[in-house]
Formats: sequence, structure tokens, C-alpha cells
Amino acid sequence: ALLKRLGNPEGKLKCIHIAGTNGKGSTSTALANIMIAEGKKTGLFISPFVVNFRERIQINGEYIKEKELANLTYEISKIVPEVEKEVEDNITEFEFITALMFAYFKEQNCDVVILEVGLGGRLDSTNVIEKPLASVITQIALDHIVVLGDTIDKIAYEKCGIIKADCPVITTSHQNPRALPVIEKIAKDKNSPLKIANISSVENVKIAPYGSEFTYKGMNITVNLAGRHQIENMTAAAETALALGVSKTAIVRGIANTKFPARLEILSRSPLVI
Repeated sequence: ALLKRLGNPEGKLKCIHIAGTNGKGSTSTALANIMIAEGKKTGLFISPFVVNFRERIQINGEYIKEKELANLTYEISKIVPEVEKEVEDNITEFEFITALMFAYFKEQNCDVVILEVGLGGRLDSTNVIEKPLASVITQIALDHIVVLGDTIDKIAYEKCGIIKADCPVITTSHQNPRALPVIEKIAKDKNSPLKIANISSVENVKIAPYGSEFTYKGMNITVNLAGRHQIENMTAAAETALALGVSKTAIVRGIANTKFPARLEILSRSPLVI
């Protein structure tokens, strides 16, 4: 109802939608950098923020400016009482921020938007988009069990709520073995082609405290994020980009340019401070 008052900006944007338990933020940020390297004006919506609220809404790596955030907050807040009266319910903070994000990215004419789910997927505010460029499901584990369910199967069902008919779905071969059949079934039911980033195809792996190097589908990839798990996240990002016809050059450059503040971030090498 709120987005309708704003002219349904979400319907005019091309989005890559990302859900999962672990790796959403890293995968989203890597995909944004890949699209930037491809020359696309790229919006990125992530949550929560760590250092600055404006981290949540970025274009080409730059946070939304304070003045723009304030102006949009003011304009949208004037509409909220009318909408709440119409729907006989309160608009949550996350719903408000999601609407603001869509309005901002439309106003700024973004070519593509990387959209990270807030919680779950099926009933998440971000799931108002009708036809994403792709739906990405990162590794699923037990999380928010009071809201999403107390088994992997139930949680996977909620996360897979972002899968839309005839839209590509990407996950990895290291997906939770109980979650993978759920992803496969829902993708099949929706007639959505499923692509699985095969971790066993990764070669020449070198892992160091400061990041990793590996080869995937002929791409020599450097990851400047700590942790073996980032190889899985980056192959998911690479597979998504390949499915959308992005050049391998942009994929390699975008992943190498990816940093993620305050998540296993190396602040100092001598002495080592993480």
C-alpha cells in the first residue's frame, strides 16, 4: 500500500534477490561490485548496518547522502498515517526503509539493484518484487526459528519464497543437504532454471588469513575477505553473474574489489587485528 502511494518504484527496477542464512551480505556485496565493474549503475540494499545507518542503501559503493536520506524520510513519513489508516495496521521500520530504498534507487535511475532479504524471504518486505533477474539462495541453517520454523525444511521453504516463476535460481553445491531438495522442488514447481555453483570445480585454492585465491570456470579469482567460506560465497556470486551474461573480466575484477566492513575485517597486519 505504501509503495503504491509512491508510484510502485519497485516495479521499475531490475533486481537480483538474495536470501539465506549465511553469506547473504558477502554475496550481495560481491555481486554489486561485479555489476559496477560491468559498468552498471548499481544499487545495494543490505541489513543490518554496523558502523553507519547509511551502509544499508548504497549506489556504486557510496552510501546514500544524509540530505537525500532525510528528504526521503520526511516525504514518505507524510504518507504513512494515511496508509496505516487504509490498511488498519502499522508500518514497521523495515517496511519504511524498504520503501525508501526502492524510491531512492528509482529516483537515481539504477541499472540494477542487489537486494538482500531482511529476514526469511516469503513474507519479507523485499519480496514485493514480482520478477527478479535472479534469485540467489545462500547457505541455509537454523536461524530465527521462532519466526521461520524449527527445522531446516521449514526454514528453506521460507527462504525459497523469493523464487519467482521463470526466473533463474542460483545456489551452491555446499548447500545444507536437507535444504537442497526443497530448493530443487520449488524451482521446478516455478519452472525456474536452477544453477548450482559446484564447489568441486574450484581449483588451485590458496587460503591465507587475509583472503583466498582460486580458479573457477577459467577465472583466476582473488578474494580479499578472510575465511574459507568466502570461496563458496564468491562462486555463488560468479555463477549468478554468468547466468546474467556478465563478462568474466568484470566478475574477476568485482570480486577482487569486494570489502565488507566489520565482518572479519583485517584492521592491522602487524600486529594482526581482526
